[in-house]
Amino acid sequence: MELLGLGVFALIGFIGLIWLLPIIIIAASNRTSGNEKLAWILAVIFISWFAWIFFLLLAPIKKG
Repeated sequence: MELLGLGVFALIGFIGLIWLLPIIIIAASNRTSGNEKLAWILAVIFISWFAWIFFLLLAPIKKG
């Protein structure tokens, strides 16, 4: 029975890590900074992983 509880705990931890992975990648990225980075992170949190895919394709929005 304890093994089942450990498996469920590991699964929840794995799902949590997968959910946090795009946020960590954006936060560590040098492609954007400041408010633009914050906007991308908020988009991932409130919209979904689609925002992370758009980040990979579009960031930075302004070249300069």
